[in-house]
Amino acid sequence: MSPPLIALVTGASQGIGEAVASRFAEAGHRVVLAARSREKLQAVAARIGPNAMPVACDVSDPQAVEALFKEIGETHGRLDVVFNNAGLNVPPQDVGDTPFEDWRKVMSVNLDGAFLIASAAFGMMKTQTPQGGRIINNGSISSHAPRYHSAPYTASKHAITGLTKATSLDGRPFSIACGQIDIGNVETDMTQVMKRGVPQADGVVKPEPVFELRHVADAILRMAELPLDANVLFQTIMATNAPFVGRG
Repeated sequence: MSPPLIALVTGASQGIGEAVASRFAEAGHRVVLAARSREKLQAVAARIGPNAMPVACDVSDPQAVEALFKEIGETHGRLDVVFNNAGLNVPPQDVGDTPFEDWRKVMSVNLDGAFLIASAAFGMMKTQTPQGGRIINNGSISSHAPRYHSAPYTASKHAITGLTKATSLDGRPFSIACGQIDIGNVETDMTQVMKRGVPQADGVVKPEPVFELRHVADAILRMAELPLDANVLFQTIMATNAPFVGRG
Protein backbone atom coordinates (compact mmCIF):
# COMPACT_ATOMS: atom_id res chain seq x y z
CA MET A 1 0.00 0.00 0.00
CA SER A 2 1.33 3.44 -0.93
CA PRO A 3 2.26 5.78 1.95
CA PRO A 4 -0.12 8.68 2.63
CA LEU A 5 0.37 11.82 0.59
CA ILE A 6 1.31 15.13 2.17
CA ALA A 7 -1.14 17.57 0.60
CA LEU A 8 -1.53 21.34 0.81
CA VAL A 9 -4.96 22.86 0.18
CA THR A 10 -5.26 26.63 -0.05
CA GLY A 11 -8.56 28.40 0.49
CA ALA A 12 -9.30 25.53 2.86
CA SER A 13 -11.51 27.36 5.36
CA GLN A 14 -14.72 26.96 3.35
CA GLY A 15 -16.42 25.71 0.20
CA ILE A 16 -14.43 23.70 -2.32
CA GLY A 17 -11.19 23.89 -0.34
CA GLU A 18 -12.76 22.57 2.84
CA ALA A 19 -14.49 19.74 0.96
CA VAL A 20 -11.28 18.71 -0.80
CA ALA A 21 -9.23 18.81 2.40
CA SER A 22 -11.84 16.67 4.15
CA ARG A 23 -11.85 14.15 1.31
CA PHE A 24 -8.05 13.88 1.30
CA ALA A 25 -8.00 13.23 5.06
CA GLU A 26 -10.85 10.73 4.73
CA ALA A 27 -8.71 8.85 2.20
CA GLY A 28 -5.87 8.65 4.72
CA HIS A 29 -3.70 11.50 3.49
CA ARG A 30 -2.19 14.25 5.65
CA VAL A 31 -3.47 17.70 4.81
CA VAL A 32 -2.08 21.16 5.43
CA LEU A 33 -4.95 23.66 5.49
CA ALA A 34 -4.12 27.21 4.42
CA ALA A 35 -6.34 30.33 4.42
CA ARG A 36 -6.26 33.80 5.91
CA SER A 37 -8.56 33.16 8.90
CA ARG A 38 -6.82 31.18 11.65
CA GLU A 39 -10.09 30.72 13.54
CA LYS A 40 -11.96 29.27 10.56
CA LEU A 41 -9.04 26.97 9.74
CA GLN A 42 -8.88 25.68 13.29
CA ALA A 43 -12.59 24.91 13.18
CA VAL A 44 -12.20 23.02 9.89
CA ALA A 45 -9.18 21.12 11.23
CA ALA A 46 -11.14 20.12 14.33
CA ARG A 47 -13.90 18.70 12.11
CA ILE A 48 -11.45 16.84 9.89
CA GLY A 49 -9.38 15.32 12.68
CA PRO A 50 -5.71 14.54 13.38
CA ASN A 51 -4.68 14.33 9.71
CA ALA A 52 -5.25 18.09 9.27
CA MET A 53 -2.75 20.84 10.12
CA PRO A 54 -4.04 24.45 9.92
CA VAL A 55 -1.63 27.23 8.92
CA ALA A 56 -2.92 30.78 8.52
CA CYS A 57 -1.55 32.27 5.31
CA ASP A 58 -2.40 35.11 2.95
CA VAL A 59 -1.35 33.58 -0.38
CA SER A 60 -0.83 37.03 -1.90
CA ASP A 61 1.93 37.80 0.64
CA PRO A 62 5.33 36.35 -0.38
CA GLN A 63 6.60 36.31 3.21
CA ALA A 64 3.49 34.49 4.44
CA VAL A 65 3.89 31.88 1.69
CA GLU A 66 7.56 31.45 2.59
CA ALA A 67 6.58 30.88 6.23
CA LEU A 68 3.90 28.38 5.18
CA PHE A 69 6.37 26.25 3.24
CA LYS A 70 8.94 26.47 6.02
CA GLU A 71 6.35 25.02 8.40
CA ILE A 72 5.43 22.27 5.93
CA GLY A 73 9.10 21.34 5.59
CA GLU A 74 9.72 21.33 9.33
CA THR A 75 6.59 19.30 10.11
CA HIS A 76 6.36 16.86 7.20
CA GLY A 77 9.72 17.01 5.46
CA ARG A 78 8.18 17.00 1.99
CA LEU A 79 5.11 17.91 -0.07
CA ASP A 80 3.41 15.58 -2.53
CA VAL A 81 0.30 17.45 -3.71
CA VAL A 82 -0.94 21.03 -3.84
CA PHE A 83 -4.51 22.02 -4.56
CA ASN A 84 -4.00 25.65 -5.53
CA ASN A 85 -7.51 26.82 -4.75
CA ALA A 86 -7.55 30.19 -2.96
CA GLY A 87 -9.53 32.82 -4.84
CA LEU A 88 -11.98 35.66 -4.59
CA ASN A 89 -14.20 37.86 -6.74
CA VAL A 90 -15.68 41.36 -6.71
CA PRO A 91 -19.26 42.48 -7.45
CA PRO A 92 -20.28 42.33 -11.14
CA GLN A 93 -19.51 45.44 -13.16
CA ASP A 94 -18.65 46.10 -16.77
CA VAL A 95 -15.03 46.57 -17.69
CA GLY A 96 -15.48 50.30 -18.20
CA ASP A 97 -16.70 50.76 -14.62
CA THR A 98 -14.20 48.42 -12.94
CA PRO A 99 -11.88 50.31 -10.56
CA PHE A 100 -8.23 49.39 -10.74
CA GLU A 101 -8.41 48.58 -7.03
CA ASP A 102 -10.95 45.82 -7.77
CA TRP A 103 -8.76 44.50 -10.58
CA ARG A 104 -5.72 44.33 -8.30
CA LYS A 105 -7.73 42.78 -5.44
CA VAL A 106 -8.73 39.85 -7.65
CA MET A 107 -5.35 39.47 -9.35
CA SER A 108 -3.41 39.59 -6.07
CA VAL A 109 -5.11 36.43 -4.81
CA ASN A 110 -6.30 34.57 -7.91
CA LEU A 111 -3.12 35.00 -9.95
CA ASP A 112 -0.29 36.33 -7.78
CA GLY A 113 -1.27 33.96 -4.97
CA ALA A 114 -1.55 30.99 -7.31
CA PHE A 115 1.90 31.77 -8.71
CA LEU A 116 3.49 32.16 -5.27
CA ILE A 117 2.08 28.84 -4.07
CA ALA A 118 2.97 27.01 -7.30
CA SER A 119 6.49 28.46 -7.32
CA ALA A 120 7.19 27.55 -3.70
CA ALA A 121 5.73 24.07 -4.17
CA PHE A 122 7.79 23.56 -7.32
CA GLY A 123 10.95 24.53 -5.47
CA MET A 124 10.25 22.08 -2.65
CA MET A 125 9.25 19.23 -4.97
CA LYS A 126 12.33 19.77 -7.13
CA THR A 127 14.77 19.46 -4.24
CA GLN A 128 13.12 16.86 -1.99
CA THR A 129 13.96 13.15 -1.94
CA PRO A 130 12.35 11.34 -3.64
CA GLN A 131 11.96 14.14 -6.15
CA GLY A 132 8.62 15.20 -7.59
CA GLY A 133 5.02 15.98 -6.77
CA ARG A 134 1.79 17.28 -8.22
CA ILE A 135 0.26 20.76 -8.45
CA ILE A 136 -3.46 21.02 -9.20
CA ASN A 137 -4.67 24.51 -10.07
CA ASN A 138 -8.30 25.50 -9.63
CA GLY A 139 -9.25 27.11 -12.93
CA SER A 140 -12.93 27.61 -13.63
CA ILE A 141 -15.41 27.48 -16.47
CA SER A 142 -14.36 31.15 -16.60
CA SER A 143 -10.92 30.07 -17.77
CA HIS A 144 -12.68 29.23 -21.07
CA ALA A 145 -15.72 31.52 -21.28
CA PRO A 146 -16.60 34.69 -19.35
CA ARG A 147 -19.69 35.61 -17.47
CA TYR A 148 -21.33 38.97 -17.85
CA HIS A 149 -19.49 41.81 -16.04
CA SER A 150 -16.54 39.70 -14.86
CA ALA A 151 -13.36 41.08 -16.44
CA PRO A 152 -11.01 40.74 -13.42
CA TYR A 153 -12.12 37.22 -12.50
CA THR A 154 -12.19 36.00 -16.10
CA ALA A 155 -8.73 37.41 -16.85
CA SER A 156 -7.31 35.85 -13.70
CA LYS A 157 -8.69 32.43 -14.58
CA HIS A 158 -7.54 32.60 -18.19
CA ALA A 159 -4.07 33.34 -16.77
CA ILE A 160 -4.27 30.26 -14.55
CA THR A 161 -4.46 28.16 -17.71
CA GLY A 162 -1.17 29.65 -18.88
CA LEU A 163 0.38 29.05 -15.47
CA THR A 164 -0.75 25.42 -15.59
CA LYS A 165 0.75 24.82 -19.03
CA ALA A 166 4.05 26.52 -18.19
CA THR A 167 4.38 24.71 -14.86
CA SER A 168 3.58 21.38 -16.49
CA LEU A 169 6.31 21.96 -19.07
CA ASP A 170 8.90 23.14 -16.54
CA GLY A 171 8.12 20.19 -14.28
CA ARG A 172 8.93 17.45 -16.78
CA PRO A 173 12.63 17.00 -15.83
CA PHE A 174 11.78 16.84 -12.10
CA SER A 175 8.78 14.46 -11.95
CA ILE A 176 6.50 17.39 -11.16
CA ALA A 177 3.05 17.05 -12.73
CA CYS A 178 0.76 20.05 -13.02
CA GLY A 179 -2.91 19.92 -13.97
CA GLN A 180 -6.01 22.04 -13.75
CA ILE A 181 -9.61 21.42 -12.80
CA ASP A 182 -12.26 23.72 -14.26
CA ILE A 183 -15.40 23.68 -12.14
CA GLY A 184 -18.79 24.93 -13.21
CA ASN A 185 -21.82 25.53 -10.99
CA VAL A 186 -20.90 23.35 -8.04
CA GLU A 187 -23.26 23.97 -5.14
CA THR A 188 -21.68 26.03 -2.34
CA ASP A 189 -22.82 29.00 -0.27
CA MET A 190 -21.29 31.26 -2.94
CA THR A 191 -23.32 29.74 -5.79
CA GLN A 192 -26.79 29.82 -4.26
CA VAL A 193 -27.50 32.85 -6.47
CA MET A 194 -27.27 30.59 -9.54
CA LYS A 195 -30.38 28.71 -8.50
CA ARG A 196 -32.26 31.99 -8.17
CA GLY A 197 -31.05 33.36 -11.49
CA VAL A 198 -27.95 34.94 -13.02
CA PRO A 199 -27.48 37.03 -16.19
CA GLN A 200 -26.81 35.13 -19.38
CA ALA A 201 -24.78 36.42 -22.32
CA ASP A 202 -27.87 38.12 -23.77
CA GLY A 203 -28.60 39.83 -20.45
CA VAL A 204 -31.61 37.66 -19.62
CA VAL A 205 -31.61 36.44 -16.02
CA LYS A 206 -32.18 32.69 -15.71
CA PRO A 207 -31.67 30.04 -13.01
CA GLU A 208 -28.81 27.63 -13.67
CA PRO A 209 -28.41 24.02 -12.50
CA VAL A 210 -25.81 23.10 -9.88
CA PHE A 211 -24.27 19.80 -8.77
CA GLU A 212 -22.99 18.33 -5.52
CA LEU A 213 -19.68 19.44 -4.07
CA ARG A 214 -18.63 15.89 -3.17
CA HIS A 215 -18.14 15.11 -6.87
CA VAL A 216 -15.52 17.86 -7.15
CA ALA A 217 -13.66 16.54 -4.10
CA ASP A 218 -13.72 13.00 -5.54
CA ALA A 219 -12.41 14.23 -8.91
CA ILE A 220 -9.50 16.10 -7.33
CA LEU A 221 -8.62 13.12 -5.15
CA ARG A 222 -8.43 10.94 -8.27
CA MET A 223 -6.11 13.46 -9.92
CA ALA A 224 -3.94 13.62 -6.79
CA GLU A 225 -3.56 9.85 -6.41
CA LEU A 226 -2.32 9.20 -9.94
CA PRO A 227 1.28 8.01 -10.24
CA LEU A 228 3.59 10.83 -11.28
CA ASP A 229 4.10 9.37 -14.75
CA ALA A 230 0.43 10.15 -15.48
CA ASN A 231 -1.27 13.53 -15.42
CA VAL A 232 -4.71 14.98 -15.97
CA LEU A 233 -3.65 18.23 -17.63
CA PHE A 234 -7.19 19.65 -17.81
CA GLN A 235 -10.47 18.38 -16.43
CA THR A 236 -13.84 20.13 -16.67
CA ILE A 237 -16.47 19.10 -14.15
CA MET A 238 -19.84 20.81 -14.33
CA ALA A 239 -23.56 20.50 -13.96
CA THR A 240 -24.69 18.47 -16.97
CA ASN A 241 -27.14 21.13 -18.15
CA ALA A 242 -25.09 24.20 -17.25
CA PRO A 243 -24.93 26.81 -20.04
CA PHE A 244 -21.27 26.41 -20.92
CA VAL A 245 -21.17 24.62 -24.28
CA GLY A 246 -22.89 27.07 -26.56
CA ARG A 247 -22.68 29.92 -24.07
CA GLY A 248 -23.16 33.27 -25.78
